[in-house]
Amino acid sequence: MLKPHSLMLFLAASALAGCQAVNTTSGGAVGVDRKQYMFSMLSTEQVNQMYAQSYQQTLSEASQKGMLEKSSPITKRVNTIAQRLIAEVPAFRPDAAQWDWAVNVIDSPELNANCGPGGKIIFYTGLIERLNLTDDEIAAVMGHEIAHALREHGREAMSKAYGVQMATQIGSAFGVGTGSLQLANMGVEYLMTLPNSRSNENEADLIGLELAARAGYNPNAAVSLWKKMAAAGGSAPPEFLSTHPSSGSRTEALQENIPKVMPLYQQRR
Repeated sequence: MLKPHSLMLFLAASALAGCQAVNTTSGGAVGVDRKQYMFSMLSTEQVNQMYAQSYQQTLSEASQKGMLEKSSPITKRVNTIAQRLIAEVPAFRPDAAQWDWAVNVIDSPELNANCGPGGKIIFYTGLIERLNLTDDEIAAVMGHEIAHALREHGREAMSKAYGVQMATQIGSAFGVGTGSLQLANMGVEYLMTLPNSRSNENEADLIGLELAARAGYNPNAAVSLWKKMAAAGGSAPPEFLSTHPSSGSRTEALQENIPKVMPLYQQRR
């Protein structure tokens, strides 16, 4: 039987088995260049197809409830902004221009928006109406969500989850006690999953900032957006235990990077 400290090393090595280092996007003016590790058995196409099915189910349910917006003023705004942003994705990922992009708006009070793998976008009217978002602020949200898709953060998270599951199964096969397994899982989760989740959010902020600027939307709107989000969200959990950076660190990072993308915005205007 492996000793607990040896187990951690063994599980960490096992979690990396079958992974490959990839560059999903170019760095852009904001310099996002972190290497990502994906399980080779989990392809981009597989993840995109899985999400497309889930996306269609969400749209079908919304349509049945009469919540799927088709031609409202908000829908027109969202579609116009989306097309301008999508036109700029080749700056980070040329192949994304060939994705089967889709943009839909759901009439719901939720403060939410999403762009899933393969370019499937959903916006909720509550986010725009309750926060009274400008077009620039909508572009900041959408750019952030599109960035998650370009960087394949969903596939990356699934790869990590698979690694944790595999490590647990290997540990069980070696007859490791429950307490040691819990310790191993906690170590993998906090040292591997959560920090990268915060990193993913930062990457999405920065790439989204540049996408919006390239599309002709004021990058300063990203700061006002997150201030509105923070005010609407109330008290936030401690940053260490959250998969999102605190509003303070998020706006600070955005403000530091706005000068990098401002020339792109000014050139587009």
